[in-house]
Amino acid sequence: MKRAASIILFTLMCAVRAFSQEADTTGIYGERKDTLAATVFTGRQSTNYLSRGKDIRTEVISAAGLCKMACCNLAESFENSASVSVGYSDAVTGARQIRLLGQSGIYTQMLDENRPVMRGLSAPFGLNLVPGQWLESIQIAKGVTSVINGVESMTGQINLEHRKPTDEKPLYVQASAMNDSKCDLNVISSLQLDELSTWSTVILAHVDGNFKSMDMNGDGFMDDPRQLQFNLSNRWLYFGQDGVQLRFGVRAIQDRRNGGQMESLGPDRWKADILDRSLGGYLKLGIPLNADNTRNVALVTDYTYQNMNSKVSFRNYDAGQHSAFVNLLYQDQDNENHHFTLGLSEMLDVYDEAFCTPYSRRSVLSDTGVFGEYTFRDGDRFSAIIGVRGDYYLDGGFRFSPRVTVKWTPVEQLVFRANGGRGIRYSTPLTDNIGVLSTSKSLEGDYLSHPLEDSWTYGANLTWYLPCGEEKKTYLSFDWFSTSFREQMLVDYRADAIAFYTMGEGSKSYTNNFQLDFSSELFRGFTATLTGRFTDARQTLRWQQSDIKPMTSRYKAVLNLQYAARLNRWIFDFTASLNGPCRVWDFMKGLNGMYSNGYTPSYPLLYAQVTRRFKGFDIYAGGENLTNYRQKNPVINASDPFSGSFDASCVWGPLMGIRLYAGIRITIWKTEK
Repeated sequence: MKRAASIILFTLMCAVRAFSQEADTTGIYGERKDTLAATVFTGRQSTNYLSRGKDIRTEVISAAGLCKMACCNLAESFENSASVSVGYSDAVTGARQIRLLGQSGIYTQMLDENRPVMRGLSAPFGLNLVPGQWLESIQIAKGVTSVINGVESMTGQINLEHRKPTDEKPLYVQASAMNDSKCDLNVISSLQLDELSTWSTVILAHVDGNFKSMDMNGDGFMDDPRQLQFNLSNRWLYFGQDGVQLRFGVRAIQDRRNGGQMESLGPDRWKADILDRSLGGYLKLGIPLNADNTRNVALVTDYTYQNMNSKVSFRNYDAGQHSAFVNLLYQDQDNENHHFTLGLSEMLDVYDEAFCTPYSRRSVLSDTGVFGEYTFRDGDRFSAIIGVRGDYYLDGGFRFSPRVTVKWTPVEQLVFRANGGRGIRYSTPLTDNIGVLSTSKSLEGDYLSHPLEDSWTYGANLTWYLPCGEEKKTYLSFDWFSTSFREQMLVDYRADAIAFYTMGEGSKSYTNNFQLDFSSELFRGFTATLTGRFTDARQTLRWQQSDIKPMTSRYKAVLNLQYAARLNRWIFDFTASLNGPCRVWDFMKGLNGMYSNGYTPSYPLLYAQVTRRFKGFDIYAGGENLTNYRQKNPVINASDPFSGSFDASCVWGPLMGIRLYAGIRITIWKTEK
């Protein structure tokens, strides 16, 4: 608690200092400047919405949307979205995982401003390591996307846009605290280093921690691990008078978490100790080849070293990963109708893994690709993107991946989109299924291998913009997507073992996903959004009697209501969701008198937040999981964790009960000379 008190004290000091300068909260819930040299302008920024201009069905979570939740990190940023479901990988490590189109998040390509991230070792805890307040927006694209960044986007792509070096905000401070002792602090500074803003930089610093052990369900295990994270990033931008752009940056992370049984059970208790560290940098260079920049070349490079040291009971998993990405592109736009992109790329991953042994196993995974993409546009009425890519995978041979995207607007109020194509990725079985470390069951199969996974995804979306509501911001949208695997690494559970194997002849693995979205600003300041999603997921597994994919929710419905009072001085936000049942593993049927029909129960979740805006700062307070719903007995055989049947990885619902929080946001604006 001393650390928590120190963070809160530091935040108050920042607030006092901010009041002595020209401060404001502009950019949080709208554009407003309260400096002496600025004209006050009150505006409202959409929070979660479907992008009308994107060729692919894309949901955007804006900076305002990120402020609607506690949003300590990326994992907590999707509660208002039915497209993306977020859950725990297990009940002891705090690792989070997403699902898109009924498939695990490992099949969703994560991008940091169009650079692939959160791959391999960084995937299990990657969602926890991106501070929500660092982000300007999140863009969720469903289905297969552009071939330019590779073909790992099997079910979709999530692109993260960070706060920019060109922001007119020399200082932004956000801090919050929860009733379970979790505290979070962000300090961000954007600086323009000359009058022409040729050089600019942004420094982003983050620290958060969970300093108290909680056991709300009384099973002897911490509901959330004790954790301390430090996160620091520095991004630069050079914008030359000749049109040359250079972007580069570095980032360092350390995340330590200690979970397992409560400390009161003594030194011989079941423990999970994990230390995650990474260091990386990137460079993006764009050079125009003519005066209007219709022809240009670009170079994108990225390097990350990730190190994970984990000791979960008697199992040790120590691993390191070197990842390098190089993308060289040439773009040519003959006129407004035709656009071409050609490129070469290399993705290299080197893994050193030691699992329950002092000997390390090295794996070198290489993907060398050549690609081309042609875009045709007929104004705003019609567009078509045709992409082809050929990749040579080390130990996997040559693979050809076509992708097509079509957008048609027959009338102004109606937009139709469709896309389809192939997706391929290297699997990393242990980190893709990090929850298996939180069991005492024997592991079978070659779980340190990295076979290729191969899928085809098709989908379509129809959006109808209705001429009603305030400012005509009403739409109704329906979409369907289907993903089918040709090759896939499968994970199969029984009472005393977990098996890893690839798909065999005659086996199947596919999902069909349907979603309906409605959003309207019913009257000025009041917005309602209703979303429903249904998923039919099938998978052939050796140890399961049914082909219904285990631990995959059948449906989800989300209702979000937001009201902003006059001048946005008060903002009220309420979110309710209903999460549907999922089929459990066969060995769980009747376990502890539960799951007699083989399915989990459906359950509701409620979130609420109120924000008060003052001249110079915002304060906010809210609550998560206000229904206090928790999964019963999330740890199987918790009373005997060293037995062969112990399992903390079968998580389908919330682990924490009601969580209350409060925080402050302060923005100091750049003054005009």
